[in-house]
Amino acid sequence: MVKKSTKGAVAILALIPIVFVVFLFLIKVLWGWVIPDLFPGAVEQGLIAENISLATAGKLSLFMVVLFAFKSGN
Repeated sequence: MVKKSTKGAVAILALIPIVFVVFLFLIKVLWGWVIPDLFPGAVEQGLIAENISLATAGKLSLFMVVLFAFKSGN
């Protein structure tokens, strides 16, 4: 018989990738919603991408994690 704590740990481990993908999707959607309004000229000139891929959202997420890690390390 599987203990309740083991079931809970398995449920949390199964939830982590789902939360990660949802987070990447939110970054992607927010980028497409906010960036063209903030930098319309740069988007029209092609200096800033209007939309980003999930892979790029992952890179941006990793960059933010590193920045916040350095900030909280003080």
